[in-house]
Amino acid sequence: MQPPRHPLRLPGADGFTRWWGLAQLATRVLAQALRPGSYQGTRWHELATELVRATYGNLAWFTLMAALAALVITRIVVVTALSYGLSRYALEMVIRVLVLELIPLAAAVFVAVRYSLPASAEMARATPAVANGAQPDPEARLLLPRVLAGAFAVLALAASAGVVTVLLAYAVAHGFSPWAWGQYTRTVGQVLSPTVAVVFVLKTLLFAAAVGVVAPASALLERRHGMAGGPELLGLLRMLAVMLLVELGSLLVNYHGSTS
Repeated sequence: MQPPRHPLRLPGADGFTRWWGLAQLATRVLAQALRPGSYQGTRWHELATELVRATYGNLAWFTLMAALAALVITRIVVVTALSYGLSRYALEMVIRVLVLELIPLAAAVFVAVRYSLPASAEMARATPAVANGAQPDPEARLLLPRVLAGAFAVLALAASAGVVTVLLAYAVAHGFSPWAWGQYTRTVGQVLSPTVAVVFVLKTLLFAAAVGVVAPASALLERRHGMAGGPELLGLLRMLAVMLLVELGSLLVNYHGSTS
């Protein structure tokens, strides 16, 4: 009697299958988000609850931490630039590094750790029947409120911290005098060229989509495949992988385009 023959599996085929399943699930969730019927009845109440849960407490804490970091970093950059005679580049560097690069990334990681990953694990554990596909429409009932709440929280935190950082950078460099405001706005405008502004907006939107979609969809997908525990870690790793690709793409467009 011959032993049963197993189909040939290429190295990495299982990982590719999981990524493909994640992409399909994310596409269905985004399609549900475009349907007006997804926001009727009790679904609107569920969405509002998740929006408040994801944004209300996190917004104040993240803005406060971003303000403290902006004060310290801006002061260090301004003093260092003055010592080298490069003061006119100090604020440009602060805006380019803090506002354009660090704040969107920090907001995405903050929302992921504080909301998306815990909410995803809670969803997967509390509803095993739905996670196994027992109900016909799990995306609209489970994933959609958490996806939209996570994405909205990232955008809200990044916008709030960005505005606060821009204002604090002016206060550190020029004090409370209004006479340097015109020069400061010109500096900000020079940094935020049309290409840089478009890339910044797209990057922040993609960060929000990665936090909102990848972590919940990954948790649901792993539960469907019968994973016993730890889907949050896989969701975090997948989310960071997507964010890394987005960040590398934005850096390539911004700095390769400016040097070419």
